[in-house]
Amino acid sequence: MNPRLSLAIGILCISFSPILVKLAGVSPIGSAFYRVFVAWICLAPFCIFKGKLRIQKRQLLISIAAGMIFAMDIAVWNISLLKISATVSTLVANLAPVWVGLMSFLFFRKKSGLLFWIGTFIAIMGMVVLVGYQHILHMELNAGILLAVLASFFYATYIIITKNIMAGIDVFTFMFYSMLSSSVFLLLINGIMHHDIIHLSAKVWLCFIGLGLICQLAGWLTINYSLRYLESTKVSIALLSQTVFAGLLAAFLLNERLGFNEFLGSVIVLGGIAVTFLKPRYQVNKTVS
Repeated sequence: MNPRLSLAIGILCISFSPILVKLAGVSPIGSAFYRVFVAWICLAPFCIFKGKLRIQKRQLLISIAAGMIFAMDIAVWNISLLKISATVSTLVANLAPVWVGLMSFLFFRKKSGLLFWIGTFIAIMGMVVLVGYQHILHMELNAGILLAVLASFFYATYIIITKNIMAGIDVFTFMFYSMLSSSVFLLLINGIMHHDIIHLSAKVWLCFIGLGLICQLAGWLTINYSLRYLESTKVSIALLSQTVFAGLLAAFLLNERLGFNEFLGSVIVLGGIAVTFLKPRYQVNKTVS
């Protein structure tokens, strides 16, 4: 599959996450656990049958660490979703490109380039338009906002770690061990907090199945595949479009009304993402020559 097409499919799949979490309306950490566990249960037989469990010690340790960081990301984000609106939480939690750009420079001395930062600025301005600048200017830094910021940091850390390991490991092998790590970690957290994650309604179970199959399994298989071929900075900025897709899905599935600012903001976000995928003129000339 074309890596960019794979990334687009993955972004569309994970865009269902805030809607399903809202519809479930139960323990956010319980939702996080079943999102990963359902996906792992479906993936495990395939990995065992195809012999995809062989892994080097270093790769195993990185996969486990990535799984725990991903677990913290979705757990913190799910808590934020139940404290503030889904749109604002998704907006803040998807500011990962800023963290990815900074960490790439600080730890790997990799410059993201002018087009990346221009595109990032345009995309962030688009999300500000989407939410409404008046709302952001008067918005207090409550617990929900701070949790969403923390989730964006975990999100960026996961992208960086995943990018550095995906070149030398099968996607299915990585996801088998990372999701197993996430599941165990989130199960322990639910146990410590004494959350009831068994006695739930049929509606909640359907939401959990959707989170596991659509958002986690299909979504992150395709996103992790794209990370093998695309730069982590470009993947992180493309993930900003999750806010756009989530808003459109909410309009159809939750009957939320989209105003002019939502449409305009969506166009600006997608425009900013397009800028980051452009090649500098000097690089194009060098290729042609």
